[in-house]
Amino acid sequence: MSSSKHILTYLIPPHNLAQLVQGWLAEDTPNFDPAGVCVGSQEVEARLLCKTPHSILAGVPFFTAVFAEVGCTVDWLHQEGTEIDPVTLTAVVRGPARCLLLGERPALNCLARASGIATLCSKLQAIAKASGWHGEVAGTRKTTPGFRVVEKYAMLVGGISTHRHDLSGMVMLKDNHIWASGSITKAVKAARSVCGFSSKIEVECCSAEEGREAAEAGADIVMLDNFQPKDLHIAANTLKVAFPNLLIEASGGINPENISMYFSPHVDIISMGCITLGCPVVDFSLKVQRPRA
Repeated sequence: MSSSKHILTYLIPPHNLAQLVQGWLAEDTPNFDPAGVCVGSQEVEARLLCKTPHSILAGVPFFTAVFAEVGCTVDWLHQEGTEIDPVTLTAVVRGPARCLLLGERPALNCLARASGIATLCSKLQAIAKASGWHGEVAGTRKTTPGFRVVEKYAMLVGGISTHRHDLSGMVMLKDNHIWASGSITKAVKAARSVCGFSSKIEVECCSAEEGREAAEAGADIVMLDNFQPKDLHIAANTLKVAFPNLLIEASGGINPENISMYFSPHVDIISMGCITLGCPVVDFSLKVQRPRA
């Protein structure tokens, strides 16, 4: 694989990767595997085929780790992050028949979803680049429980920002935080007292006035949430004039069809929940080859 994408595999600690795939396998086969009796442990070869046009391959380290856990090997014929078209031989998996079939579904599920997310992210990044926009398209924390590492990894393969990974990664003060604490100013100051210099603070705002209060309280990022494009551009411009170093994020109701309406020289980040919510998957199949006569 290309050096830029290969580096991404180093983000995943080996013990985390092993823990993930062990959990997937245990969920799929919690006790006996009756079908394993039918196939035994003879060595077989299976071919991984991609059947969806214009797909970005993503999830290679997870797919490989699933099969390594059950004693199989994977030889990849295409690099992660590259575009592949159907019907394409993508990889070859070899190992004992019953073990290969134990890993088949967890590995395919992971690869299909990761590649679907990376494909969508690549499309969004291409739209941003074609428009000459300077900012970053980002995912959100609206991820599948237990599957966040894969989804965030797929965003990186697709070329966009992951945003924060979890509640510990960055402070984001949303409307519920503001209402519970009493004001934007109180919430920002309380958060700053514990996160110190090492974390950015972002505040979700429904108006330019709220954005101004957040910036004056010491927020690093203001999210202009659920703004119509015209109102967004006005509010972002107003805040940037007053606070040139403030990062402005747009979010809420943004999708691949309307994202270009939100591009602005005053908007630094556009975050989108649709990257992981309802994202299409890439169709892969794994076919065991018939033994030669």
